[in-house]
Amino acid sequence: MAASQLAGNLINRELSWLEFNRRVLQEAQDPTNPLLERAKFLAIFATNLDEFFMIRVAGLREQVLAGVTKPGPEGIPPAHTLELVNQRVRTLQAEHLRTWCDEIRPALAQHGVCVLGWHELNEQQRATAKAYFYRTVFPTLTPLAVDPAHPFPHISNLSLSLAVVIRGERGRLRFARVKVPPLLPRLLPLNECADDDRCERCFVWLDQIIAANIGALFPDMDIAGTYAFRVTRDADIEIQEDEADDLRSTVERSIRDRRFGRVVRLEIAHDMPEEVCAILKENLDLTSQEVFRLAGPLDLSSLWELHRLPLPELKDPPLVPRIPRDLNNSEDIFARIRHGDVLLHHPYDSFAPVIEFVRAAARDPNVLAIKQTLYRVGTNSPIVEALMEAVTNGKQVAVLVELKARFDEENNIQWTRALEEVGVHVVYGLPGYKVHTKICLVVRREHDGEIRRYVHLSTGNYNAGTARVYTDLGLFTCDEEIGQDATELFNNLTGYFKQTSYRRLLVAPVSLRRRMTELIEREIEHHLQHGGGHLIFKVNQLVDPEMIGLLYRASQAGVKVDLLVRGMCSLRPGVPNLSENIRVVSIVGRFLEHSRVYYFRNNGEEEIYSGSADLMERNLDRRVETVYPILDPSLRRRIKVEVLELGLRDNVKARIMHPDGTYTFVSRGQGEEKINSQLKLLGIGCD
Repeated sequence: MAASQLAGNLINRELSWLEFNRRVLQEAQDPTNPLLERAKFLAIFATNLDEFFMIRVAGLREQVLAGVTKPGPEGIPPAHTLELVNQRVRTLQAEHLRTWCDEIRPALAQHGVCVLGWHELNEQQRATAKAYFYRTVFPTLTPLAVDPAHPFPHISNLSLSLAVVIRGERGRLRFARVKVPPLLPRLLPLNECADDDRCERCFVWLDQIIAANIGALFPDMDIAGTYAFRVTRDADIEIQEDEADDLRSTVERSIRDRRFGRVVRLEIAHDMPEEVCAILKENLDLTSQEVFRLAGPLDLSSLWELHRLPLPELKDPPLVPRIPRDLNNSEDIFARIRHGDVLLHHPYDSFAPVIEFVRAAARDPNVLAIKQTLYRVGTNSPIVEALMEAVTNGKQVAVLVELKARFDEENNIQWTRALEEVGVHVVYGLPGYKVHTKICLVVRREHDGEIRRYVHLSTGNYNAGTARVYTDLGLFTCDEEIGQDATELFNNLTGYFKQTSYRRLLVAPVSLRRRMTELIEREIEHHLQHGGGHLIFKVNQLVDPEMIGLLYRASQAGVKVDLLVRGMCSLRPGVPNLSENIRVVSIVGRFLEHSRVYYFRNNGEEEIYSGSADLMERNLDRRVETVYPILDPSLRRRIKVEVLELGLRDNVKARIMHPDGTYTFVSRGQGEEKINSQLKLLGIGCD
């Protein structure tokens, strides 16, 4: 399908992302979710929106400032997209705050958790807060005046600040800024509630404590008002890799530069006077379009602090991941993999076998080499510790650490240093591409002297923390051809990326787009000849115009297309004569749906692939990705039933997408069984 034909049949990706965040907000509004989980979803919504502005809105603003008027693939120019985004964000943020102020905050108070404003505190609580202010907060504060002798200060990204207005001589107003200390808890715990003796835990916002005691910073001055504000900056790092002699140093410099990125959003308290707002706009180089007045606390990502409270009755039941039966015995993991491929479905299956795989490789005297990619590994990583142990045990260890993993750059830089210090061969990435593939290769000499390669492939990162909250698929295999492909892939990553084909693996940017195109076209041909064509794709994002055009062609040919798309989806389902055979479902629930699966009916000879790639231009063309076939028929059946079909049957957390890009919950017939796919996989039924 030509690009001109597609333009009117695509959803704008930024607006689609905002629809995804609306679904996150719906989880905060769902009364069937435990209260602290609802507060957690409010925090996730806020964090998501911060990142959206730092990356997506920042990019749009750069295009507008550069005079770019060319429409995106959906036909909307950047300036108009920016207007639509800002309109929808204002609506969403108002709903976000209303949910906190009118629903969750009062409900928490009914359960003994009170989050209070300063005006709601009793005398004892104010005394407690004031003592904390002078003891802990006051020494950290730095009032910064703005006048001819004091230039407007730098406002760091995502920092919460107070604009202090002081009435000087002859009534002249003066301005100062006070930064709320980011390393102190945003919510200060207090004793005894102001009005309700049922409250067992009371909190007050740190910025309100500072505002109430601001006179301590400006003694003998007439303070006319104190107003909270918060700045969001462009945080998208651009790295000129061709000019970088040392990629790690270049990334480090870029991280430092990030704090000076252009301001893209100013959030202010709803009662801030216009003349104070004008001072901020002028000094931050903003228009009114980039200013967001909020009738409630700024930065509700702080509600994560409430989620840490030891109140299990207000949270989801604890997750107890299972160890698959065929791994839960004394047999070593390499022997088990030799018996057949092993599939792990996280977080329902424990991440422990993945850690044990690397740890066993580090300690096994027969293992000769370990090669692994690391994208987001988190802190205190047992995987990295095992790789370092492997070097001390004499193994050859090569690790590709992607330094350009957004917002994990600093953590990854620290890991590269730690790995290099013990002698690991570390590669920082691939010039021009992000290495997003998740793969670990272990080379082992067997007892008969034969060299065998064991491979772990995954849709998710080697991160024990996210493995408890993201749904991902991982595969252990010692298939000879996959092992050869893995070897050649690592040779390309650590040497020069020149390979143009692989045996079983679909590798971007080499063969993935081409092979995915062939597989979809094959499904169309099979359907035209034999009928029964069926595609089921489960991805995080679907925005690539070329792939969407192929799916439209499949629908027009009569192929049934079921799509499980968690986040952005630019495809319009259900359009007559275009996509009437396409259904798009999004599941947002307790766990972040992160696995990618591609199912092809293939005229009854079913094929399933899984891997690290979404159907986005960046994944198909500008990243190194690996999509791998599921060769074992029993594992294919398991994925089809447990991941795809169950997801499509979900009628509790699933939303159906409409042609205009909006979503509504999947309807459930009277008396129909409630199916929450995530709870079902946990072995928990729906009431």
